[in-house]
Amino acid sequence: MNRVSPLAVTVCLGALSFASAAAADEGMWTYENFPSAKVQATYGVKIDKPWLDHMRAASVRLPGCSASVVSKDGLVLTNNHCVVDCLVELSSPEKDHMKDGFLTATRAEERQCPGMTAEILVGTFDVTDQIRAATDGKTGQDYATARSAAIAAAEQANCKGEAGFRCQTIPLYRGGQYVVYRYQRYTDVRMVFAPEFAAAFFGGDPDNFNFPRYDIDAAFLRLYDKGQVVKTPTFLKWNASAPKAGEPTFVSGNPGSTERLLTVSQLETYRDLTIPAAQLQRSELRGRLIEYGRRDGEAKRLVADPIFSLENSYKVFFGRQFTLNDAAFLDMKRREEAELRAKVAADPKLAAEIGDPWGEIDAAQKAYADSFLAYRQLESDAGRGSQLFAWARTLVRAAAERPKASGERLSEFADSRLAGVERGLTTAKKVELPLEQINLEHWLLKSREYLAADPEAQAAVLGRESPEGLAARLVKSKLADPAVRKALWDGGAEAIKASDDPMIQFVLKLDPAARGVRTVWEAKVSGPTDRAAERIAKARFAAYGDSVYPDATFTLRLSYGKVAGWTHRGRTVEPFTTLGGAFERATGEEPYALPKSWLDAKAGLKLDTVYDFVTTNDIIGGNSGSPVVNAKGEVIGAAFDGNIHSLGGAYGYDGAINRTVVVSTAGVTEALKTIYRRDALVKELTGK
Repeated sequence: MNRVSPLAVTVCLGALSFASAAAADEGMWTYENFPSAKVQATYGVKIDKPWLDHMRAASVRLPGCSASVVSKDGLVLTNNHCVVDCLVELSSPEKDHMKDGFLTATRAEERQCPGMTAEILVGTFDVTDQIRAATDGKTGQDYATARSAAIAAAEQANCKGEAGFRCQTIPLYRGGQYVVYRYQRYTDVRMVFAPEFAAAFFGGDPDNFNFPRYDIDAAFLRLYDKGQVVKTPTFLKWNASAPKAGEPTFVSGNPGSTERLLTVSQLETYRDLTIPAAQLQRSELRGRLIEYGRRDGEAKRLVADPIFSLENSYKVFFGRQFTLNDAAFLDMKRREEAELRAKVAADPKLAAEIGDPWGEIDAAQKAYADSFLAYRQLESDAGRGSQLFAWARTLVRAAAERPKASGERLSEFADSRLAGVERGLTTAKKVELPLEQINLEHWLLKSREYLAADPEAQAAVLGRESPEGLAARLVKSKLADPAVRKALWDGGAEAIKASDDPMIQFVLKLDPAARGVRTVWEAKVSGPTDRAAERIAKARFAAYGDSVYPDATFTLRLSYGKVAGWTHRGRTVEPFTTLGGAFERATGEEPYALPKSWLDAKAGLKLDTVYDFVTTNDIIGGNSGSPVVNAKGEVIGAAFDGNIHSLGGAYGYDGAINRTVVVSTAGVTEALKTIYRRDALVKELTGK
């Protein structure tokens, strides 16, 4: 396998960025506007309403990931890396499920994943007119407040506090449309199967976002309700046959976030400020975690998941940075923006309605730059990585917000969201104090550094303490005990004020400054930007209709494509790998060391079984675990990655070289049979 050097990555990403803007993309389409006619014309596949309804009802959203129902008994397929938090929670110093995997022979052995939820979309409701009416004529902070209240009302109206359901209002097309998504929510999600991390993430960070790959990045969960298995008559049929080159494929999942509709000035701000600041912090924190992990085996176990997450994010934004650094890419974006503005100018009536939203967003970038570091350190990324801090902030703010009318609260505490907030707050969750101290100390050190020019903000975080001393004091908090959190939640403002918990008292002291920067941000940055973006969306609809898809918003989308490799700079990459290739790739040293279970089973394996493959489907983070299905709607794999060229996919898509990396059902089935001997699971999936 050709390995990509750091220099080669730079060159590849530069090539990607120009192609991304120039090529027609197949897109991440909402189910309501899926281009069925185009798919039939391109691939000869008929995608009708019953097909779409079935796929939607079998698609699952997990925290940060996607999944699918694959049996009548609530069995859910996703990626191994989507259940790492659960594996860590279920582990102990004596039994490391992340390292050793999680195997069950009976349903009695299935264990609940603390705090995990699974959601299935059951309805959508367009509430654009309702939001527009509430915000008409308002600007800045008034606009942000009115919109939050209208969103809370829309969610309440469509969920009405019904147990087991959750509503979420999503702005599509950067505010061109507002839709309430109604989900059936399951809070008892249990672990059924996960392979060893060495097999699931074989090749580690060096192979991440590359292909060929040899990973069984798959896991199975099961849905329960009131202690009983959830019956799911709508599920995706498991197809254990290998796919064929050129076969049409569809990916149903929840892509997290793209910025394909941002203005050029917003992209320049991401390039020059947002991404570099975050990357510096990621790289420094990664070094601290690696150093701590060298202490002993238990320390290495504790930092494995955080390092995995940081390295993945670092590589993602490394790719995005290079895309935005490409002058040809931004020139293409400028031409696209100029074309839309020219269409607006050519229509006097439309021009009068639209005004100059691009200029307004340009102006907001100065306010963005002025406020960003304080907003990041005190509000959006405050306490980053510290579960104790997150709980304390939720408790402090909930106590202050709950007495208010729903529409007057911070948006995250609206009536429609309170049940979920309370459940997340009071669910038992393991807290690793060494990690807490590392994360807190790093955040406090960076706050001292980044806020040096703002003594008041710096003092709000640190007072007269050192970052090291303050972090050591804060981890003595009692909030790791769910009973303590529950008592503070129930006790409200009086209990919060009376608490002597160091983390509660710290957040109480910090919160006025944090709320202050949030208010400034909403008034000068997000409010004006969102208001202007709505008018750009109106212009885009007027110019192009609904022939374009909205940016990704971690809501259900369907993409179409086919099984295909790619050719770049004279090198052709075939679309398939086999189980046998994993053994050829293995060196016996991390990250290319296969687990003992694989080595022991090698003689009995069908080594020519298709293991991983690539497709032209358009995906991004959040799609991890998405079912990859054939024209019949049968699941043939689970998406788990993109190739190196896909790293600029936040800003554009190039069907010639962007690829989705998939673990095949053929490879998973063979591994379940021969390596893990999970006969009951295989029978549930295949009927054999």
